Amino acid sequence: MKLMLVHPGADFSTADIYTGLRGAFERRGVELVLYNLSGRIERSASYLAHLYKKAKKDGQDVERPNDADVSYLASVGIVERALRHMPDWTLIVSAMYLHPDAVIMLRRAGQKVAILFTESPYDDENQLRLAPYVDACWVNERSSVAKFREINPHTYYYQHALDAQKHTPKADDMDVPAHDVVFVGTGFKERLELLQAVDWTGIDLGLYGTWVLLGARSRLRQYIRGGAIQNEKTAALYRKAKIGLNLHRSSKGFGRDVPHTQGAESLNPRCYELAATGTFFVTDYRAELTDVFGDTVPTFRNARECEEIIRYYLAHEEERRAIAARLPELVKPHTFDARAEQILGVLNGMDSDYRPV
Repeated sequence: MKLMLVHPGADFSTADIYTGLRGAFERRGVELVLYNLSGRIERSASYLAHLYKKAKKDGQDVERPNDADVSYLASVGIVERALRHMPDWTLIVSAMYLHPDAVIMLRRAGQKVAILFTESPYDDENQLRLAPYVDACWVNERSSVAKFREINPHTYYYQHALDAQKHTPKADDMDVPAHDVVFVGTGFKERLELLQAVDWTGIDLGLYGTWVLLGARSRLRQYIRGGAIQNEKTAALYRKAKIGLNLHRSSKGFGRDVPHTQGAESLNPRCYELAATGTFFVTDYRAELTDVFGDTVPTFRNARECEEIIRYYLAHEEERRAIAARLPELVKPHTFDARAEQILGVLNGMDSDYRPV
């Protein structure tokens, strides 16, 4: 199969899915045509800003380019790339930063298109608008599948995965601190509220990622140890920590006053990554947790329970280590290779004449 794989446009989080699947497809002998949306967004923004400044300097009355203009210029080249290489399929990871016109034009050109939607259930409203225009799609939240299938019957569930090359336990790690508790991620409002309600006295907490919503006087600021970091450093931090903390997102969008989702069932990537590194971790509850881990991973419903569990396992090292030792085997089947095999099975099996209504 010849597959055009489209980068999500973001360099963290969703980019990990792109990178993991890319490696898995390559190991299966898939001929890949790559479209780097991230680099094109950066160059398109610079180019349009240059043209705007030049036009204003020449006295022209023009509007300042907006995000949609940048997205369109960065995305439209996907059509040229597809017609040049004529792939069997174009698989778009996320599509959050891809202009929807590019998908529509690909279909007009007779190209088969699939999207792996990565923002369910938080951004289902926008993703559902694009789902009718593709031949097949995946969603990363299992409770979202039914409503997508009402619009596109070729909708499938994409369960998150781990990259064995990055997350396998290692004897020698990078030079990173060894925290009692570590969390790597984005400081959404619900995460800040829970973390601020925990008494971290006597606990070495390491917070890494993006925390722009955190108030200037918040006592959590003393625990911020770094910004956005690469996967390799994240995995090293997990492996050296006594406890990894996982907090699922509920915010629709990013801000202090955004609405929140309820009823999500699927695990986020952090659960698989923590387990794969052999790191004992605690998490808020999701239904899929039982399917993957049984009753192995301790869960909490609020800040009080979170603190109680953390303090208990910090004080009971042997029990903590025994649980941690079981985790890699429990997530062993959940690799990008397994996910790539599932995706290829769908794409290879679909009728070439099929077009969604």
